[in-house]
Amino acid sequence: MAKDVLCEVNSCKHWANGNKCNASSIYVVSHHGSNQARNSEETDCKTFESKI
Repeated sequence: MAKDVLCEVNSCKHWANGNKCNASSIYVVSHHGSNQARNSEETDCKTFESKI
C-alpha cells in the first residue's frame, strides 16, 4: 500500500496532520455500482468515518 495517502477531508477520524490518511487500509468504490470509473469524481472513499 502507498506510504503517503493524502486526504483533505479533515472531518474523517483517519485524517492526520499534513493531510495524511492514517487508516490501516483504504476502500474505494465506483458510483455506478460496477468496477468501472472514468475519473475520480465517479468514485467514493468507503473508508471515511466521521470524527463526530
